[in-house]
Amino acid sequence: MAVHVVTTGENLWTISIIYGISIQTIVKINGLVSSTAIVPGLALYLPDNLPTLRSYRIKAGDYIWQIARQFNIDPLAIQAANPDIDPNHLSIGQILTIPSTTKLKIATLGFIVPSSVNNNLTTLDSLEEQLTYLAIVAYSITAEGFAFNMIDDVALVTRCRQLNITPLLMLRNLAENDFSSELAGRVLGNPTYRENLVASIVNLTRQRGFGGVSIDFEFIPPARRNEFNLFLTSLKIGLGELLLHVNVHAKTADIPANRIIGAYDYAAIGNIADIVAVMTMDYGYPGGPPDPVAPINWMEQVIQYSITQINPRKLQIALPLYGYDKVVTTNGTQALSVLSAQNKAISTGSSIEFDNKVKSPWFRYWRGVEEHVVWFEDIRSYIEKYRLIDIYQLDGTTFWQISLPAPQNWSYLAINIQVVKKSSETE
Repeated sequence: MAVHVVTTGENLWTISIIYGISIQTIVKINGLVSSTAIVPGLALYLPDNLPTLRSYRIKAGDYIWQIARQFNIDPLAIQAANPDIDPNHLSIGQILTIPSTTKLKIATLGFIVPSSVNNNLTTLDSLEEQLTYLAIVAYSITAEGFAFNMIDDVALVTRCRQLNITPLLMLRNLAENDFSSELAGRVLGNPTYRENLVASIVNLTRQRGFGGVSIDFEFIPPARRNEFNLFLTSLKIGLGELLLHVNVHAKTADIPANRIIGAYDYAAIGNIADIVAVMTMDYGYPGGPPDPVAPINWMEQVIQYSITQINPRKLQIALPLYGYDKVVTTNGTQALSVLSAQNKAISTGSSIEFDNKVKSPWFRYWRGVEEHVVWFEDIRSYIEKYRLIDIYQLDGTTFWQISLPAPQNWSYLAINIQVVKKSSETE
């Protein structure tokens, strides 16, 4: 696997010669709009036949030969890839780079908001091997706690079944197309409404052929923390063998009174749910100052806290397929796919920078006298995020959302990672 960062004066012809990859392949894998236009700092993903690079954190009692056996390689290959280690005195906590034919195995969940049926199905077909679950974002709740469908999703559920992707009914506390703290508080705080909600979710899930539920309740009043746990407990009992997936806001400490994260009792939710997805996105948020969407140092802090509360094998982190274009003076924000962000840098002739502390790309451009800064993701930042999943041995990842083009991510995932599938017998 090679990542080539374009330097001043380079073109795709010279890069294709160096790596022995056709220009057409480079253009396709990286989603370029032209075979002639590139900019300095652009990271190109160039697949090769070399072993996948895995990451491993040394534990007490580890020996080189044991690690080599686990990854099915020669111990000398580990030493060659990590020349700074003393094989006879391994340091606990040190991260090893492991060139291995044994791929990282993870579960993946893609979110999708139903829109054009043909476009949605085309997207789903293209990601058949890269998705374990599809969470269909098409359900909300009434003030009395009844779940209901907002957008037709029958075709998506059917196609998931055909592709061995487990469809999940995704439920959000929406009122007037926005998350409603009042709605969540009203329903969770009333035992009758909670019962209505559990019964209606279970009925919809089974009647419409879903393999489980993905809950995304945001801005729950902190006072409803215990009631949220009661709701999830009843829901899991009602779902039985079907999957309960719960999305929670990211945090690095428990602050029960905080209006955004206070209602999420990580330990309790981790005991109740089958999978917990921590939303490691929007560190740089709409309306806020230009900041990376998912800086790696913050994500690792979130993971380190989360695994003290939740079994890592139940834990997913979120990978954004989007970036933010922000007006520096006003923080006015436009969301755009990572591919659109990359290609905007090219169309504006902007050199792309890479911040090594946060492991994220960004660039600056001007529209008249208006300065814009764009933070997004590229192959380099995605590799760093998959590395965290490997190091901490997490269940996997979620993607918001798969309708947003991210060809580098999907190519890397297809080549370097084994995505697990859940057969109908285990749903």
